[in-house]
Amino acid sequence: MGLLETTISGRKRRSNHAHVVAELGRGIVSGKIPEGSLLPGDAELSARFGVSRTVLRESMKTLAAKRLVEAKAKVGTRVLDKASWNFFDSDVLGWRFESGLDFEFIEHLAEMRMALEPAAAAAASLRATSDDIVALYAIAAKFDNLSHTPETIAKVDLEFHLAIARMSGNPFMRSASALIEAALAISFQLSSPAASPEKIDEVAANHLRIAHAIASRDPDRAIAAMRHVIEVGKSRIANSFEVTLPA
Repeated sequence: MGLLETTISGRKRRSNHAHVVAELGRGIVSGKIPEGSLLPGDAELSARFGVSRTVLRESMKTLAAKRLVEAKAKVGTRVLDKASWNFFDSDVLGWRFESGLDFEFIEHLAEMRMALEPAAAAAASLRATSDDIVALYAIAAKFDNLSHTPETIAKVDLEFHLAIARMSGNPFMRSASALIEAALAISFQLSSPAASPEKIDEVAANHLRIAHAIASRDPDRAIAAMRHVIEVGKSRIANSFEVTLPA
């Protein structure tokens, strides 16, 4: 289950392994478990979570793969500095999202999208097949529905942007999809374009412009159209974020 679906549904993964990973990961990313600190030993953690040492070891391997912790012989498992964390990982992004939004996080996320998605759109304009373009137009048509809810329009938005990442033909673009999901999860929570018919129309027109540019095999237009969509979304989120700040 991706970050957007989790945000919409509120459902969490329930296995013992997932529970241990999520509780420790959330604690680390939120700062409740400080950077540089040593985690308690295996016996204490096994007792705390009510899991076997096998489950605990697998959980630690998962956290290590996300670059949140590092185990050293005769030292223990230490929480790594934030600079080491893998923010391309959907779980790490999700925990960062849960720990509270701030404008700096929104800015950094938009910067990464701006670096990646216009390039993906340009590549898609050169590499997409005719079937790809037909499929992209079909997705773009789904925006044009004034009965959209925040949930439904967020799902269409994700489908559209992931399609372009796939059409780019670059596997690294597709691997960065967690960033797109994080941005859309923020949009869903703070400021959905489904708030008014005018905003739905604007989003539909802006995404159709991207599809037209890709269909025209025009990478420069595709870049400009994608940049515009990201900038509009960032502005909408930032405006809502400022309104919700305490006086």
